[in-house]
Amino acid sequence: MVDRSPVFLLRLALHLLFLLSMSDTSATPQKFNYSLFRRVMSMVKPYKTTFYFVTLLSLVMAPMAVLRPKLLQTMVDDYVFTGDFRGMTLLACIVLGVLILEVILRYFFLYYAEWLGQATIRDLRVRVFNHVTNLNLNYFDKTPIGQSTTRTISDIEAINTIFSEGSVTILADLTTIVFVLIVMFMTSAKLTLVVLAVFPLLIYGSIKFKESVRVSYEKVRNHISTMNSFLQERIGGMRIVQIFNAEEREAQKFRQINRDYTAANLKAINAYAIFFPVVDIISALSLGLMVWYGAGGVLSEEVTIGTMVAFPLYITMLYRPIRMLADKFNTLQMGLIAAERVFKLLENNDMVQNTGTLAPQRLKGSVSFDKVWFSYSGDIENDVVLKGVSFDIPPGKTLAIVGSTGSGKTTIISLLGRFYEIQSGSIRIDGHDLHEYDVFALRRRIAVVLQDVFLFSGTVMENITLRDPAISEAQVITAAKMIGAHAFIEKLPGGYQYQVMERGATLSMGQRQLISFVRALVFNPDILILDEATSSIDPETESVIQFAIEKLIARRTSIIIAHRLSTIRHANNILVLDKGEVKEFGPHDALLEIEGGKYRELYEKQFLKAETY
Repeated sequence: MVDRSPVFLLRLALHLLFLLSMSDTSATPQKFNYSLFRRVMSMVKPYKTTFYFVTLLSLVMAPMAVLRPKLLQTMVDDYVFTGDFRGMTLLACIVLGVLILEVILRYFFLYYAEWLGQATIRDLRVRVFNHVTNLNLNYFDKTPIGQSTTRTISDIEAINTIFSEGSVTILADLTTIVFVLIVMFMTSAKLTLVVLAVFPLLIYGSIKFKESVRVSYEKVRNHISTMNSFLQERIGGMRIVQIFNAEEREAQKFRQINRDYTAANLKAINAYAIFFPVVDIISALSLGLMVWYGAGGVLSEEVTIGTMVAFPLYITMLYRPIRMLADKFNTLQMGLIAAERVFKLLENNDMVQNTGTLAPQRLKGSVSFDKVWFSYSGDIENDVVLKGVSFDIPPGKTLAIVGSTGSGKTTIISLLGRFYEIQSGSIRIDGHDLHEYDVFALRRRIAVVLQDVFLFSGTVMENITLRDPAISEAQVITAAKMIGAHAFIEKLPGGYQYQVMERGATLSMGQRQLISFVRALVFNPDILILDEATSSIDPETESVIQFAIEKLIARRTSIIIAHRLSTIRHANNILVLDKGEVKEFGPHDALLEIEGGKYRELYEKQFLKAETY
């Protein structure tokens, strides 16, 4: 937590603004969340020296700003009308020096206030990214990518405004107002009261403006999240959009989302367009009252000429921060709303609880599922995916899993890597429950080749090694040759340094699949999982990698989700799933002998037909 004194001043300043906002009866008042504000401010702890420095500057600049008009008043009253040219020149130099010093201090204030915000959200952005990467896949199943992107980029950037445009800058503006009012009353109490006669109009206008902009900005933030999610999905699925000729329909949806976003922005702009001219009119009215009363005061010698010169400057210094305070308070509120969303994400504990300590260099590879029940939603009563699944795989053996779509095949391999947590039963590797293993050490010994290959933007080498410095280029080339991918990689422009476009768009499905094989093999796993990994490869390419697959699974525990007959021939046992239940388990020949068996039915429908070609 940062030091209490500067935070106390900030809290006092914000409380005053909050009391003003509570007088608005046209809308439901929003309570200022002090606990959330303290939590945001606690993030500056690593940079508390800079925070103290910026706070100190905000307190020093206020009296310095008021000093210039006071010096001008003294110059006019004491030197101009007395003809003291030397004194006037000296005072003018002092005013110039004060102005230069104020400019220098303001530069450091603005720079370090912004620096403080950027440094804080830089740390927060890394913290959020690390947190997101450790969440269970269940989070990503339920959360649109665009929403996570908004939280990591847009919302965190909004938090920066708490430091650069809110908090300390609000304190600086309030301090300036207080000093200006004190000096004005000390100079001429009557003239100050005349100037403040229109002040209630400004307060009322500021409250209305603050509430209007707050509502508009909340809508803007929501529409940004909606737009990000829409764009992420449509751009990522552009192939489907174009295949089904849905461009115009999707464009119409986007036009509506865009119109809603624009309308929310225009409401905020409309509030600014009304408020700022109104403030200028009130300021001009205040200046007019000052001139009207002050002229009479000069004639009656109650007000000096110097006071009449200084007061317009005081009025400008008084109204300028007041005009900005409502806007800055809204900015602070919107930053806190964004912070609440980010903190809510950080409080999401739907992640792997990595409490295990086992971190073996190698695994023997025995796998055991014992009465495993699982539901993605956690409700095994009404939304169950696996129903008491049990099976064993001895070390170095191969298990093929077959079943219709939705039977739970892919779920089994996801549970083996602890990407989801089971509700009941146990999963053991080498006789130890999965929770006894350090999850990251466990995943290093398991390699998965998926049907839907994901490649990152970067070189082929980076996609294979995933930037792991422990994997040499020689290891990559050896694995590529074993798979049969070396030849086509060498033909790419730049070979292994070929720049892969996003999701591997410039490579064929078969080429992407081969790269994923090399990626899996180069990590030298003890357990190899093929999730219909050859389903997208043409027969010629499949024949190239078939021999390599046979060698690999001969010395590794392997789980193969079957799609083609060729991938199931290597299996020692076959697990037949149907609607999350184990229907049959055993070797190929034994399952075929079961009259009316599920596997035999699948074989006759698909595999026997494949063998006739």
